[in-house]
Amino acid sequence: MDVKRVKQILSSSADIDVKYNGTSVWIDKLNEDGKTATVHLRGPLEQRSEVEITELVEE
Repeated sequence: MDVKRVKQILSSSADIDVKYNGTSVWIDKLNEDGKTATVHLRGPLEQRSEVEITELVEE
């Protein structure tokens, strides 16, 4: 995924399915470096992780 698409997803009100390593995640924010994003798993766990945006896949 690229920076432009991450920004579009963050500003969208739609439920867009994004996966990281095959697991559905929510994108919380694009980090200041423009190369990573903070995400958390969909579901009851609120564990947040910083991941490379190039590793995010839109389903």
